[in-house]
Amino acid sequence: MLHTKKIRKDFPILNVKVHGKNLVYLDNAATTQKPKQVIGTVKDFYEKYNANIHRSIHELGEKSTAAYEEAHKKVADFINTDFEEIIFTKGTTESLNLLAYSLSDKIKPGDEIVLTQMEHHSNLVPWQQIAIKNKAKLKFIEIDKNGLLKKESIKKNITKKTKIVSVTHISNVLGTVNDVDEICRIAHENDALFIVDAAQSIQHIPVDVKKINCDFLAFSGHKMLGPTGIGVLYGKKELLQNLNPFNYGGEMIKEVTFENSKWNDLPWKFEAGTPNIAGGIGLGAAIDYINKVGMKNIMAHDKILTEYAIETLSKIKEVEIYGPKAEKRTSVIAFNVKGVHAHDTASILDTEGVAVRAGHHCAMPLSNILGITSSARASFYLYNTKQEIDKLAEGIKKVIKVFG
Repeated sequence: MLHTKKIRKDFPILNVKVHGKNLVYLDNAATTQKPKQVIGTVKDFYEKYNANIHRSIHELGEKSTAAYEEAHKKVADFINTDFEEIIFTKGTTESLNLLAYSLSDKIKPGDEIVLTQMEHHSNLVPWQQIAIKNKAKLKFIEIDKNGLLKKESIKKNITKKTKIVSVTHISNVLGTVNDVDEICRIAHENDALFIVDAAQSIQHIPVDVKKINCDFLAFSGHKMLGPTGIGVLYGKKELLQNLNPFNYGGEMIKEVTFENSKWNDLPWKFEAGTPNIAGGIGLGAAIDYINKVGMKNIMAHDKILTEYAIETLSKIKEVEIYGPKAEKRTSVIAFNVKGVHAHDTASILDTEGVAVRAGHHCAMPLSNILGITSSARASFYLYNTKQEIDKLAEGIKKVIKVFG
């Protein structure tokens, strides 16, 4: 179990007052807060050894390079893979766009790309645009009334015409945990590449790319206690070696003549220009923090909070919750107060110091399927408590009173 009181002391922002109230931060699916260990690591970089990497033959440059490369190794160990299969990007969105761009020349007219109906725009729009450009067909695995993928739809949509299957591991709206192991198996049976959007799973459940056997996997540092502007693309070595780079320029080359160029070794082939060095090192510190807390402990804490939140909110008859039951989801809960716009709900909650997100959550097609234009979303992480969920419920009751 987590020692939440002790953990909360590591997060300075949790001492902030909002409208004179103690901050109750329940917007972790958008971004997590940062512990002082991560903040301190980034501060130390800029104050003590700020220098460019892989270029300068001096002490600061060597220290900066070592720390940046060590961060790659920490990420590799975290998802059970090798150093050269870890590419640092700006985030999940850039990772998926990198893939869509680099794989686009492998998509021919009539080929099929399979997604799910619960995808974030970042895992929908890039493939949609590639399908339009290349005259390919975009297909969607359907969800049932409980927010779960229909098994028959998975088998129906993934065929021998399928070239790419790209799915979210955990829905950022429904909280649904998808069986990526099984979807991967079906994709590979049909000789399709399998890609996982792990933006909402990497911080909540163990992610083992060898176990999943996915070809590529993407996630963001800022959703797992790390800095913004740093993300990861994992890819199998043999696939990365055969992909064209997304960006061209410094560091990603081994040799350049006026006539042609040779690309650098992995992972640097895909990391052109001066990277987000501080962000990468900060991500390494975030992984150190998560490892120290323990992913099993985080999972257990998430389960307790999710079950408690669904139980608590379900007692308020005016609240409609979207997605599956607690045992089929993780700590993301989208809801609406009947007759109240989600933006109004979020605004009133904010006056009580409770931070939630409101809108379509970058999943407009899913909102349409649910029959709503927007929803409020509460999402929890390792520093949240049952008492904060009680504050959320109290705030919702205020919303009902105001609009009742």
